[in-house]
Amino acid sequence: MQNLINQAPPKKNYDFIDSIRCVAMMAIVAEHSVGSYVFAPGSTKYWCYISFIQLTKFGTIAFFLLAGFLISENFTNYTPTQYLRRRVSTTFGPWVFWSLVYVVAMIINIHIKAGIYHDNEFNLANILNQVKIVYLYTNYWFIINFLVSITILLVFRRYLYSIYFGAILLLFTLFYTINIHYEWIDPSHTTAILGFVFFLWLGAQLRKNWEQVDSIMVKTSWLAIIVLLLLTFGLSVYEINVLNNIKSIDPLNTLRFSSVLFSLVAFALLLKVKTFGFTKYLHPRQTTYGIYLIHYIIISFVLPQVFIHLTINDSAIPVFYLIKVLTIIGVYLLTYFIVIGISRSPFKKLIGV
Repeated sequence: MQNLINQAPPKKNYDFIDSIRCVAMMAIVAEHSVGSYVFAPGSTKYWCYISFIQLTKFGTIAFFLLAGFLISENFTNYTPTQYLRRRVSTTFGPWVFWSLVYVVAMIINIHIKAGIYHDNEFNLANILNQVKIVYLYTNYWFIINFLVSITILLVFRRYLYSIYFGAILLLFTLFYTINIHYEWIDPSHTTAILGFVFFLWLGAQLRKNWEQVDSIMVKTSWLAIIVLLLLTFGLSVYEINVLNNIKSIDPLNTLRFSSVLFSLVAFALLLKVKTFGFTKYLHPRQTTYGIYLIHYIIISFVLPQVFIHLTINDSAIPVFYLIKVLTIIGVYLLTYFIVIGISRSPFKKLIGV
């Protein structure tokens, strides 16, 4: 494979990246805020629920694409050691802090419930199991996967722009898309260590060929993108239903083949729109990472207290989704203002600022 790393494009200011980053984080907050529900298969609530969830599923892949878009420039400006050290100081440290905050809150929660319900759950074995869940199956999985993916690209950095290297990474992703149905290994996307490296690589290709990509997006009709989005959305909902029917462990998996297609088309739509005016007021460059780190704490430990006396899943469909939309907005805004407060304090490094 040819060494193509020095063919990276000159450094430019891509303001639209911040705008797309903000929308992608909103999608991730929305996905987590909706929560996990089980409705009768085939019922109206069932179809509405899996459709609502699928609408939010582009966020994770969008973030890997954005990271890849920006990564080639950093690979040429820093040595691998310098780059990893920089990542650890701005990304890993805050992640460790907030994930530990989550763990401590979880332990306190288990202790309180044990005192109320006398369920004997406050023991070392259960606590260790819950810690494992935090790092493998909550939003805190992302940084582990991201840093491993970055490291893989660093190891093979000389092949960053090689189509053959990209094909190998795509094969790993395709393995995970198939494994979701057969479950040869844990099918959860949060443990798919090699499943997302391809999207980093693909993002780097988008940046290297940005002028051509931008030209194609300008020439592509809105109708074509919207039709593709609807088709991949429908296919994604269908695949969720198939996985539910076979009792899949993770039927909403981000790496479902149909969901990958949906995410790529959704990302193309975001590139077509390019700039969302409202996002500049939300300061995405300063707040996005903090929102990622903190929003799940709000969802896990604040929302249950807000809805403690409500049985939301028994509500009529319009009421259910009105509550969910308001919840999404509330979680995002509460987290946003917490992050803004931290960013203006001496502790701003805790959110990577």
